[in-house]
Amino acid sequence: MSMKVEKTDKANEVKLSFVIEAQKFDEAIQKAYTKNAKYFTIPGFRKGKAPYKIVERQYGAQIFYEDAFNEVVPEIYEKELNENKIEAVSRPDIDITQMEKGKDLIFTAIVQTKPEVTLGKYKGIELKKIEYTVKEEDIEHELGHMQERNARLVNVEDSPVEKDDTVVIDFEGFVDGVAFEGGKAEGHELVIGSNTFIPGFEDQIIGMKIDEEKEINVTFPEEYFSKDLAGKEAMFKVKLHEIKKKELPTLDDEFAKDVSEFDTLEELKKSIKEKLEEQNTSRAKYETEDAAIKAVCDNVKIEIPSGMVETETDNMIRDIEQRLMYQGLNLTQYLQMMQKTEADMRKEFEEQATQTVKTKLVLEAIIKAEKIEASEDEIKEKAEEMAKNYGRDAEEMLKNDALKVYIGDTLKTEKAVDFIVKNAKIK
Repeated sequence: MSMKVEKTDKANEVKLSFVIEAQKFDEAIQKAYTKNAKYFTIPGFRKGKAPYKIVERQYGAQIFYEDAFNEVVPEIYEKELNENKIEAVSRPDIDITQMEKGKDLIFTAIVQTKPEVTLGKYKGIELKKIEYTVKEEDIEHELGHMQERNARLVNVEDSPVEKDDTVVIDFEGFVDGVAFEGGKAEGHELVIGSNTFIPGFEDQIIGMKIDEEKEINVTFPEEYFSKDLAGKEAMFKVKLHEIKKKELPTLDDEFAKDVSEFDTLEELKKSIKEKLEEQNTSRAKYETEDAAIKAVCDNVKIEIPSGMVETETDNMIRDIEQRLMYQGLNLTQYLQMMQKTEADMRKEFEEQATQTVKTKLVLEAIIKAEKIEASEDEIKEKAEEMAKNYGRDAEEMLKNDALKVYIGDTLKTEKAVDFIVKNAKIK
């Protein structure tokens, strides 16, 4: 077996030329036959029992070539990458020169490699100081949310519907004078201003009184999910049964006791202020780190291999699929709803994926340049923190070598970001 490495005319790309001995390829053909023999039916033989020579005569030896290639090549390919210290970041582009029983297997593989990063300025970068202060209106805003969450609905009899009221209605919809499926309901509860109904419907409820009946005219949106109704004009017969207004609790000590562990409103306000200050500190830290990373990356010129961008895009799409799964959707359904193709989505993610890859490469270069390490104790501490957050056992996590490496890499990345910020000139 021999392998030759050549640079191509593209940056961060190599061409690997392989020659694998005929004997090794023939052995792989035999293995491919053994694996697939059960699928062949030859007259005069029980299914899967026909000898190789008979199967070869019937179907041709080339029927096993693809499986034989996949049997013999991956292990050799990975071994040669490791021995030649080639860090591949894309799937190999294979070109087969010779693949025939009794002859050497000859092929080339063009693959993108991880680029070398030449760091620009990363110590002493200038950053604008980011800080946020908690204002009285921020506390009042949070108290307002708490009031809303603890509000109660009170029936009213003597005033018409206003925005933000909750109404109980019967309705039936018609298109061209004909009632349509799914357009009828009784005792339906609707919050006016929630925009959960067809555009224009809720606005026309405003001003109605209890027991009033009204005809409401609307137009279904062009992108409405039902093709039969999309863009159609419709008329709804509506009868109003109930009007409920939101009644907010009074902001006093009793309110504080009801909604928190505090006895007074002042104590509750103090607690809210402390929580908002923590959030502001975290926000300022995150935004400072983000600005620091961007500044350092802007000082680095690097050609990002397309394979790395594709892999990062794959990761982003997998994340979306995971989130969709919790909503009972899959990617195909989501794309149909958004009227996009997967190619559209990948194109939209390209810039973000490229920046993410660049950030990773630059931080890796800083880790290397500054000899940043993660100790066993730090890795253990981080594993315990993760185990607590995800309800797992830290010792079991540390038995997984790949997970342990991931935790170590995460810590080193965090330290690299801290290093940039600590060495920055913050004005």
